[in-house]
Amino acid sequence: MEKPLVSVIMPVYNGEKYIGKAIESVLAQKISTELLVIDDCSTDGTELAVMKFMDSGNIRYIRNNENLGAAGSRNRGVKEARGKYVAFLDADDWWEEGKLSAQTETMEITGCVICSTGRELMRPDGHTTGKYIPVGERITYRDLLKHNSINCSSVLLRRETALAFPMEHDESHEDYITWLRILRKGGFVVGINKPYLKCRLSEGGKSRNKLKSAAMTYQVYRYMGYGHVKSLFFFVSYAVHGIWKYR
Repeated sequence: MEKPLVSVIMPVYNGEKYIGKAIESVLAQKISTELLVIDDCSTDGTELAVMKFMDSGNIRYIRNNENLGAAGSRNRGVKEARGKYVAFLDADDWWEEGKLSAQTETMEITGCVICSTGRELMRPDGHTTGKYIPVGERITYRDLLKHNSINCSSVLLRRETALAFPMEHDESHEDYITWLRILRKGGFVVGINKPYLKCRLSEGGKSRNKLKSAAMTYQVYRYMGYGHVKSLFFFVSYAVHGIWKYR
């Protein structure tokens, strides 16, 4: 079987309600893909919801034997992936058509280590909030320390990079830590400032709970090896940039 260009990793836990729209958005991409749905021990009808699409494209359903969390589920998906590139998509988000084509072309042209896109914030019912979160056109390690404009569901990167930098610290912003670790080794992120990602806000999510998110963001800098003073400096800069995001 010919290898796909992009492997899409979709971790899910009890995502029966929204996962169909996410899968449809992957199938709508006009590029060679495979979709790996990593079910983290769901107790609802997630498996049945996925099975409805099994004849629609190159989809693999993988159920964890034990709960691995979002980070562990993404890591398992990366290990199972066969594509040159890896993209992540949460089961309650979705993409506009053309996202993966634009990103693969951008990565080939620019040589960036990560390609991200802008995102439109959506209400739980799928309607827009009218809020658009842009992404920097070129992001370095120093830029990212001050402000994380990279959403995990918007990212495309090479599979070997994802294998070399598995996600860790699921109790924190595991994706932010990963992007920082990648950029600290060198390279840059290129952002495509179009709302290719539709990001559904959920009550109680990590980024939606401001106090919880703030504590986890500070912990990111500690995980990266910075002392209390420098971590506080970066945190204040991060807060100034992001205070308006979820108003």
